[in-house]
Parts: sequence; structure tokens; C-alpha cells
Amino acid sequence: MSSLDDVGARLETELGARVRRDAPSAPLTTYRCGGPIGVLVRVEREDDLVVVARVLASTPELDVLVIGRGSNLLVADRGFAGVAIALGGELEQLTIDTARAHVDAGAAVALPVLARQAAREGVGALEFFVGIPGSVGGAVRMNAGGHGAETADVIVRARVLDLDDGTARELTRADLGLGYRHSALGARTVVLNATFAGRLEAPEVCSGRIDEIVRWRREHQPGGQNAGSVFTNPPGDAAGRLIDAAGLKGLRVGGAVVSEKHANFFVAEPGARADDVYALVRDVQQRVEADTGIRLEPELRLVGFAHSDEEVGR
Repeated sequence: MSSLDDVGARLETELGARVRRDAPSAPLTTYRCGGPIGVLVRVEREDDLVVVARVLASTPELDVLVIGRGSNLLVADRGFAGVAIALGGELEQLTIDTARAHVDAGAAVALPVLARQAAREGVGALEFFVGIPGSVGGAVRMNAGGHGAETADVIVRARVLDLDDGTARELTRADLGLGYRHSALGARTVVLNATFAGRLEAPEVCSGRIDEIVRWRREHQPGGQNAGSVFTNPPGDAAGRLIDAAGLKGLRVGGAVVSEKHANFFVAEPGARADDVYALVRDVQQRVEADTGIRLEPELRLVGFAHSDEEVGR
């Protein structure tokens, strides 16, 4: 029995139906394509993660992947031969302290939900989250941002659990080491929840900002199956501008195409394969580098591809 099979069997004994073998990844990502996940564990509370950590302790060689809303993730068609953790249950709880204009949110809370509920309670400065189709855990891990703001501007602290020893701890904003689409969190560190500080404002003012962001997104960004920005912006420039300037809008590989509306968005048409998207990412990367000398770096997390620059944690 392989290490992965052994871990899968032990997790099934401990967590029962919340564990699946060879689970399809497509329903877990906004690209809606990709291969099977070796072992998928649905975690509904902190105690579940402690169990997962205990089981994984004997197999540090196994790759581990934490999945939030899947809005920044592409899994190769050949699949992911590791353990993936999908968060839900108690980790989707959200509470708002209007006296302090603080929002406490579980890692599985969708960012648009956080933004809208905070706005209804008159807690502003969090409206930018409505334009990010990810989760609180993902926002903390990659310092998600948009519309002139980012997670680092509003986060107070985060509670995380280390899968290497099963211990949870609280980290301050400084501890998190947040930079442009980056944090100091390792791949085997799982965000449990986070606290954000907003400011008290009239609910109608907050809701007006929400509406403005939603209108802007509909006007400037494509719908369909995509994962938002594919590449991070190089210093002093924008990845979308460079891709557009290279004449790559509409470039296609199989069922994957560079959006005509926003060049840093790649859309997977119905029937597209994850390998189509990956090949398009590499093609665009190479063409822009040949044209400008600038090598664009993926913001998209690429998992299971033979030549991926992205690493899944051990």
C-alpha cells in the first residue's frame, strides 16, 4: 500500500464520509476543469484539522493542498497525487462587531459575502472584497486585493493551524509578512479565521461602493469560467497591458482563450481541459518575454503540472 493509500484509509477511519478518494477537482475550481485529487478531506471544524495533522505526521513526503473557493487554482488533467483539504462547516461562520467595526470570519467565508454583510451593518473599508471571488483563507494567504486596497490594509490578526504538529496559534498583521500577492504562511499552514478592521459608515454609503465595484467588474472583466488575474503585475506595469500590447487578446489553445475584454483573464470554454489553460499560460508568458524581455509570473496556482514553477507544500 502506498503512503497516499495508507493516509486515505486512516483518514476514512477517523473522518468517515468527509474523505473521498480520486475526487474530481473540476467542481472545486472556477475553471471547472482538471484531474482527480488523490485524497480529498472536507474539514468542518478545527478538531478535524487536528486529526488530519496527526495522520499526516507520519508521511511528511506527501503533498498537501488547501482549497478555498478554487478561484486561483488550476489542477492538471493528470490530477494531484496528494491530500487536498477543503474547508467548510464551522469555518464559514462570520460575526460583526459594529461597536468596534470589526469583522471576524472563518477561513471558508466567501469574500463577497463578507463585504456585503459588513456593508449592511455599516462597516466600511471592506467593500473591495466584493470583487474578489475567493475565501478569507485565500485572501490572508496571498494578500488578495483590488480596487486600490488589499488584505494587509484591513487585517488585524489571523488564527492558523500548523499541519506539521497540529498546533494552532494567533498571528498579527506583522507576523503574517504580507506583501504583493504574498504572505509568510507555508503550504502546510492552514488559516482558520481572521479579524478585519473597518470603519463605521452609513450602510447606504457602503452599499453604494459595493454597487460601483460590481458595475466596474461587469464592464471591464469577463464572465464565464476563469480564475481572475492569471499573472501578477510586474513592477511599474500591468500584466494585462503587456499581454494586450503583444497582440495576444483572443489567442487560443484548445478550449482556453485570452479574454478580449481583459487580457490578463483566460477563459476556459465548455469542454476545455486544464492542460489547455496551462499551455496558454506558458505560451503567453513566452510571447510576452520575447516581445518585452519581461517574464510574467503566474498569480494562478498551478498544481500537478510536470514543469510548473508553482510548488505544493510538503
